[in-house]
Amino acid sequence: MQAKPEFNDKREQITVILNHLDHVLPGQAPILDFVHHNTLHGYQHLPFEEALAESEKATGIKGYLPEEQSRNFYWQGRINDQDISAVLALDPKLRAEEIVYQSDDLTVCRKDIYRIALLHDLRAITVNQLNWQIEEMGALNVVQSDVAELTRRRLIGSEKDQGLVVKQLWESILSQLGLEQIDLHPENMLDLSVEQAKSWLEKISYGHMGGNETSIHQKVRLEATAKLNEMLSQIGESITLRGFVMALSGIDILYSVRSQLIRICASALDEGMAAWQLPERSKLGLYGAWRAASMYDLNPFLHELPDWQQIIAAMPEDAIDCIIQQLSYLEIPQNKWEGYLRCLTLELPGWSGLINWRQHHPNYQTPNDAAPKLIDYLAIRLTLDRLWLKQACSDTWSIEAKLGSIKYYFNKNLSEFMVRRLFYLGELPEYLTHQVKTLLSRVVSERHEQTEWQQLADLMWTWQYSPMSKSDVDHKAFDSGWRLFRLCQHLGLNAKQIQSMQKDNLLGMLSLLDEFDATERCKVWLYAYERHYREDFFHAVHVNHERGRWAKRNTRPASQLIFCIDEREESFRRHLEEYNPAIETLGAAGFFGVPMNYKGMGDTKVTPLCPVVITPAHEVQEIPRPDNEQALVNHNRGRKLANWITGWLHQGLRRNLLQSKLVIDAIAPVMLAGLLMKTVSPKTQYDLITRIKKATLPDVKTKLEHTSTDTVTTATPAKPKLGFTDNEQADRVAAFLRNSGLTYGFAELVILVGHGSISQNNPHLAAYDCGACSGRHGGPNARLFAAMANRPEIRRLVAERGIDIPQDTWFIGTEHNTCNEEIIWYDLEDVPAERLTALEKLQQDLWHARHMSAHERCRRLASAPRNPTLEQALAHIEERARDFSQARPELGHATNASAVIGRRSVTQGAFFDRRVFLVSYDPTQDPEGKILEGILLAVGPVGAGINLEYYFSTVDNERFGCSTKVPHNVVGAFAVMEGTSSDLRTGLPRQMIEIHEPMRLLNLIEAKKEIVEQIYGRQEAIRELVGGGWILVATKDPDTGEIFFFESGKGFVQWHPRDGVRLPVFEKSPACYRDHSLPVPPALIKQPEFQEV
Repeated sequence: MQAKPEFNDKREQITVILNHLDHVLPGQAPILDFVHHNTLHGYQHLPFEEALAESEKATGIKGYLPEEQSRNFYWQGRINDQDISAVLALDPKLRAEEIVYQSDDLTVCRKDIYRIALLHDLRAITVNQLNWQIEEMGALNVVQSDVAELTRRRLIGSEKDQGLVVKQLWESILSQLGLEQIDLHPENMLDLSVEQAKSWLEKISYGHMGGNETSIHQKVRLEATAKLNEMLSQIGESITLRGFVMALSGIDILYSVRSQLIRICASALDEGMAAWQLPERSKLGLYGAWRAASMYDLNPFLHELPDWQQIIAAMPEDAIDCIIQQLSYLEIPQNKWEGYLRCLTLELPGWSGLINWRQHHPNYQTPNDAAPKLIDYLAIRLTLDRLWLKQACSDTWSIEAKLGSIKYYFNKNLSEFMVRRLFYLGELPEYLTHQVKTLLSRVVSERHEQTEWQQLADLMWTWQYSPMSKSDVDHKAFDSGWRLFRLCQHLGLNAKQIQSMQKDNLLGMLSLLDEFDATERCKVWLYAYERHYREDFFHAVHVNHERGRWAKRNTRPASQLIFCIDEREESFRRHLEEYNPAIETLGAAGFFGVPMNYKGMGDTKVTPLCPVVITPAHEVQEIPRPDNEQALVNHNRGRKLANWITGWLHQGLRRNLLQSKLVIDAIAPVMLAGLLMKTVSPKTQYDLITRIKKATLPDVKTKLEHTSTDTVTTATPAKPKLGFTDNEQADRVAAFLRNSGLTYGFAELVILVGHGSISQNNPHLAAYDCGACSGRHGGPNARLFAAMANRPEIRRLVAERGIDIPQDTWFIGTEHNTCNEEIIWYDLEDVPAERLTALEKLQQDLWHARHMSAHERCRRLASAPRNPTLEQALAHIEERARDFSQARPELGHATNASAVIGRRSVTQGAFFDRRVFLVSYDPTQDPEGKILEGILLAVGPVGAGINLEYYFSTVDNERFGCSTKVPHNVVGAFAVMEGTSSDLRTGLPRQMIEIHEPMRLLNLIEAKKEIVEQIYGRQEAIRELVGGGWILVATKDPDTGEIFFFESGKGFVQWHPRDGVRLPVFEKSPACYRDHSLPVPPALIKQPEFQEV
């Protein structure tokens, strides 16, 4: 373990601590700039399993899907016994084949126990649950209902009375564990027999106290002292003083602190929603502005606090000094400051994380000029904590809110500590809980009612060591007994075999269950699910070898369409190719190799359209075409009016008391009619608003201003340049085409298909957009690339770079709306007349693909019609985009599972259920792997970010995700929170992940494994993702079709197809998914008789 550094200066220590906090806080951007990323980005330098363990240690959040859901996958056939056995065999620590018990007719291996623990709930139960199982469910009269029939028969044997067999098994297990069958009702503690009490107390005294005949109260004090020291040591490690006080009083000061903190931070960070904002925030910073304003705060909550004005008046001007002041006042040891501040930020990770993100992105453009820092936030938080801790400690124990005072008080009042701790843990039986509540309602501290605290503490201690308590001391019937009772039934072990065992054998089985804990089981479930999917996927790719088209372009495609790699486009491409086999589709990152700062017509600021890891150095503007002067005047006039009306409705009505009353009365009937139309007929309302917009905002024909004549000035992110020079354009066009493998065989029409999503009332809209465009629409990038590639000057330069684009090839930019399936076309007025016939035919093909894509999507939407016609399917999809009450306008990246980097021929001809990212790459044009290396570095983090965000938001949607959308409120136009006083909710909402099945992204690369191994060795970023197990990687040999899978510690290991496995073959895609609403395994689709000659 690395030693903590020593600091001579406290300010230096605080600065270093703040830098370390970055890796534990959420890294989500403001919601309008939502971009998918690894939720545990701060732990990505660690291997996957280790990162999940460290994250759980810091936050308490488990990183695996709950095993109950994994069991459902098993019963659905999504995981089988072969998967479980294979995963158990891979882990040498489990020693799966080792024999645990053997008799003449039965052999039990470790893997048998592991399998039963995976498939069945073998957890301990409570004493009351055991009573219920015995008295109401007849657990001692019948074999457990989930025991397999074959095992049940073996267990019962020739005995006709199964109740006798089961009861004898139970008694044998209790006997081996040295337990007695007693009446296990907690209320019996009030009426113990002398023999029971004596037996229990003797066992406690001599079995667990080293034989010392000390009184019960002395034992209570010894245990209380140990528990108190343990809790005190956790302050600055896993809890703050707030957590300590809450554990012993039930008072959560965060409830009061949070509302004040939100009021301060939301006002300072607001991006246009708030009427009033924190004054002088840009000049003084968040802390300084709050400090200046707080003395004049009329907040009634502050006035109820003791000495609040003196405490605030004593705050230093510098935020770091304030943190030092408050930590010193609370008497937190200096060596625990880092842990304490970490715990403090993780109590409200959303707010802490957003402020930290803003601090690390100083160029982030906002309507206000605030520059918040995490140091300011912590200074305010510590000060507010001190105020409310002072009140809580004073009211409850009449002591100072200092660690020393708290420690001194409870060392003097150990019985009270014992009672409070056990009571607020919530694990006491009802009769003890009632007595504690009665005592707490009558007394303030032990100094007033010391005897009652002591008596109750002694009674609790006796309960803890009784056979009815859930403690770690000794075996209990409802714990060890019940678990072994369930395990033995599933193993088919009867009473006779239990009696013939050594006790160590039975305890060895119990130890195996303890070692194979929930984390280990969930890990096995994840790897088993991934293996099942991987086997099906590999088998489909293997069988599909050389079935797909366009491995070589021996004939000219009718058209070529380059889509984003997004897995939502997989079905669209598949349906388009099925309808017209002469069309070739490709996939590339949706910014199409042209990172830019884009300013659309009417925009007030530029928007970066590129991956978040790139900072654009060029600006592109949308400008009106010539001869559009009058249309532009009318458009600007309408926009100005629309902005005024929107501003008044959203802001003015909330700020002007008198005018608001008059205006609301006047427009109420209109607003009511609009609301009714939205509710009853969203389509009618949407169409009406669309017509009004077209009337007030007439269309203006535009083009892109993207060419720069300045060949001297170098464009930089710090000083972006308007437009690209000819050489810069040629470089980008050539690089993109080469990366995509489109260097020859150009079609008459090459369509660039960006994508975005449009829906109503959806704060998370950016999460549905293009990740390669920083959560924005990719249409402008597609339009820009087409404009560049159509210029004759650029084509000449591209030819000099080795790519000859035919004169009759025309590029067109489009945008696919993944929500309503609409396709927007750009600059059609520039298409040569000779290409119009081909364009019209392509548009007909795309019209069909729209309907088919909508039809396939409907099967996963619960409210969609079952087996709809094509027209019904598209109408339903369009309706979802218009409906402001629709929480699931589309399902985004849900169900993403794999990525293929290679030629379309690898996957064409197989059905992959919209789960695969498709990245075009031609290994025959890249013998050294240089192109592949660039693709992996650019696209790898994008796919991993999407996949891992969905993974973590699914495994624990309440904490890694942002739970359901229903209670969400938008705060300051930068985030959402629940109600008006919660933490900011980060991650994905439940409605986006409900059908997702969390697994790590499986990446199949069409390349020689030796090339991929070389890239892996050169690139640290690739090693981190692949070697660390954040993503899975395999290669497919372009020549032989052999598949190699990367295994940690082994490298690439050849995969071998399973014998006797045949994939179903269907005529068309709809036959693959008809009557299915759950994920469909891969299948083959009959290929048309299309010859590439």
